[in-house]
Amino acid sequence: MVMEGREIKSPEVLPETPLGVGDCHRRKRLGMYFLESDDRRTALGGGYTGGGSTPVNIHGKPLSELQINKTGGWIAAFFIFGNEMAERMAYFGLSVNMVAFMFYVMHRPFESSANAVNNFLGISQASSVLGGFLADAYLGRYWTIAIFTTIYLLGLAGITLCATMAVLTPSQENCDQIALLLGNCTAAEPWQMLYLYAALYVTGFGAAGIRPCVSSFGADQFDERSEDYKEHLDRFFNFFYLSVTVGAIVAFTAVVYIQMSHGWGSAFGSLAIAMGMSNLVFFVGTPLYRHKLPGGSPLTRVAQVVVAAFRKRKAAFESSEIVGLYEVPGKKSAIKGSSKIAHTEDFRCLDKAALKLKEDGVDPSPWKLCTVTQVEEIKILVKLLPIPACTIMLNLILTEFLTLSVQQAYTMNTHMGQLKLPVTCMPVFPGLSIFLLLSLYYSVFVPLSRRITGHPHGASQLQRVGIGLAVSIVSVAWAGIFEKYRRQYAVKHGYEASFLTPMPDLSAYWLLIQYCLIGIAEVFCIVGLLEFLYEEAPDAMRSIGSAYAAVAGGLGCFAATILNNIVKSVTENPAERRPSWLSQNINTGRFDYFYWLLTVLSVLNFCAFLYAAHKYQYREKEVSGKKVEQNL
Repeated sequence: MVMEGREIKSPEVLPETPLGVGDCHRRKRLGMYFLESDDRRTALGGGYTGGGSTPVNIHGKPLSELQINKTGGWIAAFFIFGNEMAERMAYFGLSVNMVAFMFYVMHRPFESSANAVNNFLGISQASSVLGGFLADAYLGRYWTIAIFTTIYLLGLAGITLCATMAVLTPSQENCDQIALLLGNCTAAEPWQMLYLYAALYVTGFGAAGIRPCVSSFGADQFDERSEDYKEHLDRFFNFFYLSVTVGAIVAFTAVVYIQMSHGWGSAFGSLAIAMGMSNLVFFVGTPLYRHKLPGGSPLTRVAQVVVAAFRKRKAAFESSEIVGLYEVPGKKSAIKGSSKIAHTEDFRCLDKAALKLKEDGVDPSPWKLCTVTQVEEIKILVKLLPIPACTIMLNLILTEFLTLSVQQAYTMNTHMGQLKLPVTCMPVFPGLSIFLLLSLYYSVFVPLSRRITGHPHGASQLQRVGIGLAVSIVSVAWAGIFEKYRRQYAVKHGYEASFLTPMPDLSAYWLLIQYCLIGIAEVFCIVGLLEFLYEEAPDAMRSIGSAYAAVAGGLGCFAATILNNIVKSVTENPAERRPSWLSQNINTGRFDYFYWLLTVLSVLNFCAFLYAAHKYQYREKEVSGKKVEQNL
């Protein structure tokens, strides 16, 4: 086969700047030559498709202008909001109730129950990259959500059966609160725990498939060619997180009430019913959705770049054997569902995967020669990593607050007038602060911040992430200050040994300050991060980009468990009868020291974020033929 092609020479090579160590750090700008050929055998073996902004129907066929006008937009997005609201309701409902269910019903030790649930939460988030991979590579976001939301429903149904069928739980005879504390209740059979864990992890597997796809699929409903696209996208991610918050509020209030009034089976059953209804709503909206083509296995494309760059590691950029950097002709990309990505000077060692040498011949394998766009995909994924990595600390704090602040609340008065709120309802207050902030976001925050920053949306995505991290430092620092006061009050008034007895004159609503601050931090950080990852990720890897945020959340859960174990082992000394900082008796422990440790770690993490954000360069986007570059 004869390949007809032509060489296109770029502008003259710029003067050479001082070189660093290794090709990855060389700053000499490479002379750009593009060998254009319609006979190129792509990595996917499927010819060319339109840019990443080209929407298709559920069958993968491009939409006409008339069909585009009749699909997508806010109406389609609201069907997707319902699915996310139910998923978050189930997630938080399990996180609040499952520890108590394992302790009171399955008769597992409280500490092992908490660790099991933390591991479930961590795995369900960290494994979200699997759902992102399947969506971007093969299934598309719609079918990934459809499959995994059904799996999620099956898991919730299994948990409901465990809570309603006596055969799946140990005997509850002669098991009062004293027997529970002494560990004298009948232990669950191994097969009973195996069933519960299986149902729990089926639920987590379903969540892992849904989480990275819902926000990206919702954002796909908006037309990238629209002049209002950025504004719509900004509002979408705020409303998306508002739906997450509503789901959490319902879980911390209504589901807790159902559990207390009607039992565990009704509580878990309500989660299954809500998920079933949301699935129905999601499928009803199918005719309204716009879709993006899956781009084939991103892992294969990553591997091809690494292998091709390794094979040509000894090729010098100045060699006379170089024809140029390879790219396909025109404005179309060789990757399904992806527009072209302009060449950048970062990670020059990876550019060798796109070096077209004379020895490559007319039809080289994609394992020997990759396009510039394919190489730039990998560069983007690497450059994105530091930003979500810096949010692991915030997720660690959120995990600690879910457990430590509840222990604080047990020692305090939770009455609101004549109404006594259950301690397990206390985490609802961060959700309420998020709801309030998002309600006022466009009427208060955006106009004020726009005057300060000059940014049309009040603050850029990275600025919002930074604001969230800064507020989280204030939140955890205040938590340390208040815990010192609470502990001194308990010791002074004779409650040091009575750590489960509420102190009537010390209101638990002092905790609202740290709750509200962490809620504000979550809004700015997580919403900004989701929007940042969606816009900056390669077109064919947007679900994987969104999975970065979920993975950071999962790693935050794991990091919390690891940090707790380290602190306990370092600070506890049984020989000297010195309890650990995280002693079960909160009045003899030193939660305040632990909160201040988190404050120091948060400050160090914030400094790392400032450095990463300063170094990061937003991608240049082409909209309606014009290049658009965002400002930090």
